[in-house]
Amino acid sequence: MLLVLITTLVCSFLLYVMYARGVFDSTQQLVLVADNSEGVIVGMDLTFSGFPIGRVRRIELAADGKARMVIDVPRKDAHWLRTSSIFTLERGMVGETRIRAFSGILTDPPLPENSERVVLSGDINAEIPRIVSSARTLLENLENMTGPESSLNTSLGHLQTVTQRLSGRYGVLTGVLGNEEQAKKIIDTLDRANALLAKTDQRIYGANGVMDGTQAAVTQLTAVLTDARASLKKVDAVLMEAQAVGANARVASADLGALRAEVEISLRKVTQLVDEVNRKWPFARDTEIKLP
Repeated sequence: MLLVLITTLVCSFLLYVMYARGVFDSTQQLVLVADNSEGVIVGMDLTFSGFPIGRVRRIELAADGKARMVIDVPRKDAHWLRTSSIFTLERGMVGETRIRAFSGILTDPPLPENSERVVLSGDINAEIPRIVSSARTLLENLENMTGPESSLNTSLGHLQTVTQRLSGRYGVLTGVLGNEEQAKKIIDTLDRANALLAKTDQRIYGANGVMDGTQAAVTQLTAVLTDARASLKKVDAVLMEAQAVGANARVASADLGALRAEVEISLRKVTQLVDEVNRKWPFARDTEIKLP
């Protein structure tokens, strides 16, 4: 009875394990094709989002030299696999190889039974030589960049030279022109130009300058023109009187002679003043005064 009980317990345990492992579940077959099956063993899980949804049942070599991995997927978990699903075979430097399924669009049609899909392989060990080669190239480029004769060091030397020039006596002018001598020439030229402008301002706008003389001449010219206008008004009055009174021609003639003398004196003053204005103010020429 003890032996029968022990045998019964062992068989029950085996049946439970087989049930827990999904041996009695209805499954559908999926074939994954890879370049090689290194790291893949029978019984390895196919995972989706970290959960096992299939198991490798056997591994076989195809006629074209590819590795075929036959996977049993329980039908209750088959709805996670779609026609757009992607399968990857990941081999890490540390740890076991893993087979993963990714389904980005769960609304796509379900993956048919006995489908054959190409698995994408990612082998970190295979990438190590390329990484080492890239690192070696990077170090060589870095060494060339930081060498004594490199373009970077030359550019830094030029930058240091420019910075020293900018911090010199004449600042930016020295940096732009190259040396302090050229910068000093520019500053001396600017100083001479400023002195010339100051002298010109003094001669034109200063005391007893051209502007003062011109202003005084204009004032005198205004006074003379005022006198001439008054004289001409007198002439107009006399002419009107001469036209109105014909009998007193002798008196009008005497008055016209006196007025004419006054007009000639005024015109002579105007001529002298205009000549003086032309002499002091060289910008206006050929001034003409028209009498009525």
